[in-house]
Amino acid sequence: MNSGASEPAHEPALIGIDWGTSSLRAYLLGRRGDVLDRIVSSDGILQVGRDGFEAVFDALVRQWPGIAGLPVLASGMITSRSGWVETPYLAAPLGADELARALVAYRTAGGTDLHFVTGMTSEHDVGPDVMRGEETQVIGACAQGASGGVFVLPGTHSKWVRVSGGRILDHATFMTGELFAALRGHTILGALIEPGPFDADGFARGVDAGLAQRSSLLHDLFHVRTLPLLGRLGGTAVADYLSGLLIGTEIAAGAARDPRADDTNGGHPRPVTLVGRSDLADRYEIAFGRAGLPTRRAPEDIVATGHFTIARAAGLVPR
Repeated sequence: MNSGASEPAHEPALIGIDWGTSSLRAYLLGRRGDVLDRIVSSDGILQVGRDGFEAVFDALVRQWPGIAGLPVLASGMITSRSGWVETPYLAAPLGADELARALVAYRTAGGTDLHFVTGMTSEHDVGPDVMRGEETQVIGACAQGASGGVFVLPGTHSKWVRVSGGRILDHATFMTGELFAALRGHTILGALIEPGPFDADGFARGVDAGLAQRSSLLHDLFHVRTLPLLGRLGGTAVADYLSGLLIGTEIAAGAARDPRADDTNGGHPRPVTLVGRSDLADRYEIAFGRAGLPTRRAPEDIVATGHFTIARAAGLVPR
């Protein structure tokens, strides 16, 4: 584990943990919600396993001496069936108050009290959507002023979250990242992919194809093979074309769900809030631009703001 440098000294008030599938991020937060220190680890739930969570947690908090008795909030896949404590799904619509009332308390063998942020579900005609962790990030973004519109959280399972008045109304999941990995690694489409730097033109061509052909993805995917096969797309651009095609298709489908959310910002679409600082979020920013949809980026460590907001609503830290 690598600890970041401390911010200006404030009295610690809360520990927030974003514990996902492949990584863990922990925050020591002050009385105003400012990040005093952070720890980043690769100890995601898949790496640790069910019997190792308490040991990882104990090692984590030992890096912050003198914080005994601080409330601890944990969110993310740590509350899933494969995690430490499985929590139920809370149905949308919801906000910080509902999440605060639904916190699941747990005491470790060492006597430390934790509170787990439960997951959430949205019902749709063809079936439910679920998420764990993203709701805390969205609540954090709302607390910093982005209280309405559509929030997009790129990832293996990309989330589109619709928000109004600081409350999550519903959300939809797109398996874009997982589909990209499966197609690249386990189908004929990956045969002509050559390694290389990011190909902006290839990515843009893929995005445009995804945006334009909204109902023929199963047909368009075969062009990932035929374009380079016939010399119309360079081998080093193939992966980025495939990425763009899938992201463009996702944006076309997501935008059809109403990107304006609760208002139109004076007749113009309200900016889509992108939550994430990775190269993948950069790709989504490019793709939204090609779709003519404005974007804004949520600040870094927004999940820590979400932890603090929920903890304050629950009375775990003073207002």
